[in-house]
Amino acid sequence: MSRPPVARQKLLDAFIRILIDEGERAATVEAVAARAGVSKGGLLYHFGSKNALVEGLLDLLSEAAEADVVAMRAAPEGAVAHYLRTSGTGDDQLKDLYVAASRLTQDHGRRAGERLAAIEQGWYAVLVETVGDPVRAKLIQLIGDGLYLNSIVADQAAQSSTPTAELITAVDTLIVRPQ
Repeated sequence: MSRPPVARQKLLDAFIRILIDEGERAATVEAVAARAGVSKGGLLYHFGSKNALVEGLLDLLSEAAEADVVAMRAAPEGAVAHYLRTSGTGDDQLKDLYVAASRLTQDHGRRAGERLAAIEQGWYAVLVETVGDPVRAKLIQLIGDGLYLNSIVADQAAQSSTPTAELITAVDTLIVRPQ
């Protein structure tokens, strides 16, 4: 995934942190500029509006998710094991982008929801390709969703004790291709 210029990335990082920590109402252009340590004019040079910040966030999210789909397909342990392992302990940047996008509301939330749905569909498509059955693929995706939710709300001790290897072994019994 290509990286935006440093100043742009600082602004996006500030926007993401405010969305995660305080919600969309707090993520004003002024607040983002202040958190990034730039002037409002500096922010507006890189992002002409809050809509442009949202698009920048959603573009980063899409790029990170596309990279994850590529990694999923190429994973030596297999797509399903990769998906489940990274659902609970994966890329913190992707998680932050996902959470930040999910915090958007109203008009921004609709666009974010469409992007999040497309990302979920990408992961689902790889799971269907891998297991050959849409119902089993959906079940695996829902297990991954549960691991992801647990990784967000559980403390570090609970996360580190999650028996991911045992879970993957159990899920392997679900992915035997139908004859």
